[in-house]
Amino acid sequence: MTNPREVQLKSRPVGWPTHEDFELVESAPVDLADGQVRVRNEVMSVDPYMRGRMSDAKSYAEPYALGEAMHGGAVGVVTESRADGVAVGARVLHGLGWREEAVLDASGVRVVDTSVAPASAYLGVLGMTGLTAYAGLTRVAGLKEGDVVFVSGAAGAVGSVAGQVAKALGASKVVGSAGSQEKVDHLLNDLGFDAAFNYKDGRVSDLLRGAAPDGIDVYFDNVGGDHLEAAIGSLRLGGRIAICGAISVYNATEPAPGPRNLARLIQTRGTITGFLVGDHWDLAGEYAQRAAGWIADGTLASRETFVDGIDHAVDAFLGVLRGENVGKMVVRL
Repeated sequence: MTNPREVQLKSRPVGWPTHEDFELVESAPVDLADGQVRVRNEVMSVDPYMRGRMSDAKSYAEPYALGEAMHGGAVGVVTESRADGVAVGARVLHGLGWREEAVLDASGVRVVDTSVAPASAYLGVLGMTGLTAYAGLTRVAGLKEGDVVFVSGAAGAVGSVAGQVAKALGASKVVGSAGSQEKVDHLLNDLGFDAAFNYKDGRVSDLLRGAAPDGIDVYFDNVGGDHLEAAIGSLRLGGRIAICGAISVYNATEPAPGPRNLARLIQTRGTITGFLVGDHWDLAGEYAQRAAGWIADGTLASRETFVDGIDHAVDAFLGVLRGENVGKMVVRL
C-alpha cells in the first residue's frame, strides 16, 4: 500500500507557473502525538492568492518552502485521533491542503456539519471565501443601502458572493465583469446581478460606463489593472474601493503601471483600501449567521467547479489563474 501523496513546490515560478514548478510525491509516515488528529482530506481549495506564496518576495504571508508540501484550505474526515473533542469520523476544516492526508494539532481544525452543507461549501460560500466578500463590503467599503456596486472577477469564488451579498445588503444596483458570455449569463440569470459585461468586448472603462451610466459608489476589486482604473473613472462623490486581489498582475514579470487617473480621487473624495480577510475573523460568526439565512431563503447561491484527484490539483490551480472556473474551484481527493 502506497503512502498518501502531496504536492510540493519544486521551483519558484517566473511569470506563469508551469507543471515543472511542482512535484507530486509520497509523504513519509507520521505518528500521532498527544493532542493531534489524522485527517483524510476529501476536498481542497486552490486560490489565486497561492500564486503570491510561491514567490520568496516579502509579503503578508510566509512563502511556500521549496521541497515541502504547499498548504491551503481543506476539509476531510478524521481517521485517527489522540485529541479530546475531535472524534474519529468527524469532518473538519483545516489549513493543510495540497495533500491526501494531514496530521495536525486539534487546535488547528474546526469541526463542520456536512449534513447542513456539503464539505466544499466550507471552503467557499460558508468559509474564507464568503467572509472575504462580506468583510470587504461591510467593513472595508462601508456599503450603504442604495449604493451602486461594481464587482470585478464577478463569476469567481469571492466575486460571485460579493455581488449577491451586496444585493442582500441593499445595493440599488450591482454590476459585474467576467471573461466570457457564459459567465455573464451566469451573473445575470443565476446570481441576480443587475448588469454584467464581458471585459474582452472592449475597453473596461467604456463597458462600465455603459452598465452604470450614473457612476458607482463601491468597487470590489479582484482584478486590478484596467478594471481599477475604470472604477476610479466611474467613482461618484464619496466612493469607496476595496482591494481584495489583483489577479491580472499576479504573473507579471515587470511592475504593472498604476492607474493613470488617481487624481480623480481628489474631486470625488474617494478612497482605496486594501484588506486581508485574516484581519476580520471577528466577523466570522456574524457572517455565518447571515449567510445561513440568505442560503435558506435563496438570496445567496453558490456554484462550484470541481477537478478530481490530487494528481490534477496543479491543473485546477492553473485553471483558476486562467479564469476557467465558475464560482469556487475545488479539488476532490
